[in-house]
Amino acid sequence: MTAATAPPAPGRKGAGPRRRSVAGPLFVAPFLILFLLLFLTPLGYAAYLSLFQERLVGGTVFVGLDNYVTALTDPLLLSGVGRVALFFLIQVPLMLALALGFALALDSGLLRLARVIRLGIFVPYAVPSVVAALMWGYLYVPDFGPFAQLSREIGIPAPNFLSDGWMLSSLANVVTWEFVGYNMIILYAALRTIPHELYEAAAMDGAGPWRIGRSIKLPALKPALLLTLLFSVIGSFQLFNEPNLLMKIAPDVISSSYTANLYAYSLAFTGQQVNYAATVSFLLGLVIVIASYGVLLTANRRRTP
Repeated sequence: MTAATAPPAPGRKGAGPRRRSVAGPLFVAPFLILFLLLFLTPLGYAAYLSLFQERLVGGTVFVGLDNYVTALTDPLLLSGVGRVALFFLIQVPLMLALALGFALALDSGLLRLARVIRLGIFVPYAVPSVVAALMWGYLYVPDFGPFAQLSREIGIPAPNFLSDGWMLSSLANVVTWEFVGYNMIILYAALRTIPHELYEAAAMDGAGPWRIGRSIKLPALKPALLLTLLFSVIGSFQLFNEPNLLMKIAPDVISSSYTANLYAYSLAFTGQQVNYAATVSFLLGLVIVIASYGVLLTANRRRTP
């Protein structure tokens, strides 16, 4: 028997499949370890804290679900969640409509300097939210802000963008300015994946740009629009940086419970109510899960004939 036809060594039989079966878990292990340490462990510890309450007499005692019962009837938490829900209904449709319009305009190929325009729309997303809130806060100030100075030059009353009636719209403007470019990039990338053969076939059938956009581009963008909508649900209910910074210049309008996320932060780091803050955070996470599931369920029902 020659060396070319010699059977494989017994010790190496099945080494390839066994090595492949071990390689998969090894590649996934770093992610699983980090996911366990940085997500599941803090989440479990927060759940543990929410079941206790610190009292003047007796110290920290186990109270079960009492904190959750209190939170569900807390008017400050309920008003914060309602305010954020109203913010979502106002801001998100406007932001996604602008992002969709910019993405369609850039994909049309009719704009000059399209790369410069795309970069200019995306740049605000690269600005940290803290810097954006400080910048817009300076623009909103009714005493020395540029809008107030321009109004005085024109001779018209300066709008108080930091008043109670304007504050939610002012916050929506800041968030829209920050995230239109981010959502535009997602939608534009989805448009670039559409095969050009579909456009050519539609043009041969006599379809114009408007018909192509309505019958080809918009249906192809539904998954990307759903993704941006889910991101917007999560981001809206986690609204924190912008009201937290504008609170310094409008303390009479923005309180420590203006949003649910800001309320949880104030409870933990200002009121030293760590256990109740953990409860509020858990309930806020539950609201986000329910809202996200509602969006997915509605989208799936519309797809089902």
